[in-house]
Amino acid sequence: MKEIGKVLRIGIIGTGAIGSDHARRINHVLTGARITALTDVHQPSAETVRDTIAPDARIFNSGEELISSAEIDAVLVTSLGATHEAYVLQSIAAGKPCFCEKPLAHTSEGAKRVVDAETAYGKRLVQVGFMRRFDRGYIALKNAVRHIGSPVMIHAAHRNQSVPGTYTTPMAIHETLIHEIDVLRWLLEDDYVSARVVFPRSAARSHSQLKDPQIVLLETANGVVIDVEIFVNCHYGYDIQCEIVGEDGVARLPEPSAVEMRVNGTRQNSILTDWKDRFVDSYDVELQAFIRSASSGVPGGPSAWDGYVAAITADACVRAQESNGAEVRIDLPPRPSLYD
Repeated sequence: MKEIGKVLRIGIIGTGAIGSDHARRINHVLTGARITALTDVHQPSAETVRDTIAPDARIFNSGEELISSAEIDAVLVTSLGATHEAYVLQSIAAGKPCFCEKPLAHTSEGAKRVVDAETAYGKRLVQVGFMRRFDRGYIALKNAVRHIGSPVMIHAAHRNQSVPGTYTTPMAIHETLIHEIDVLRWLLEDDYVSARVVFPRSAARSHSQLKDPQIVLLETANGVVIDVEIFVNCHYGYDIQCEIVGEDGVARLPEPSAVEMRVNGTRQNSILTDWKDRFVDSYDVELQAFIRSASSGVPGGPSAWDGYVAAITADACVRAQESNGAEVRIDLPPRPSLYD
């Protein structure tokens, strides 16, 4: 149980799986904050989180009411993606730090409105939920890059065991690749300039609305070529791979810790099947960083600008899915000095 002292009062908008899990870690794992407000379009969901995790929290009728309340100092937006933009904009207008799960907005135009509002406010308030930047494996990989010479290529893979029947081809970009879009840009400290998408034959577990697998090819301003395999019905587990090829060496993302067994004439170890298990520690570090920055007023973590760049890149990748293998240019506007 975390210590209670001077704490940041946080309100959560959206108490589904990720919202309730964030409430748990804030109230029972992390330090410096507590949940004082909850809201969800399905009020019984908010009531369950209050009754089981955050007994001191008040339930509000809407996200707008929660943000406006004097009972909270900061906002967590974990509601449906289409609602994110409006809640983040209201949080900025109220001058309250806001942690927003991806996507920052439903469209790149919406993400730009967030960047414009924050720039006009004159202070960074928004942290976007790209948790891989807080993963110890990716942090180690970023530290290793300096030892392998200038990067020239990246080979990556994002494999899910399965996805529901409602999952469609564009979702492979906006829901799945979006994490690689952000973390690879962070690893390289380089922006993308073009995208292509190539489709192998569809695997047996795909369906009429989903081409699976697919390979996304990205090129950066410094000429690094990246290939990312997205295979969301790979069946065998949840598998994240990343290899950076430099002029003097190669660095690979470490595998999650697992016990190796030698049994029945085989050498084997288990593979994770749930993405939440793969990045559970990263979520803790990510939210602790938000609490620290929101309490101190010193911004940190992925910014609204990072969310905007990810949205622009994702939109280009979706256009590339529809272009029969043709290259799609990625043009970024000038970065405001607020995000330097």
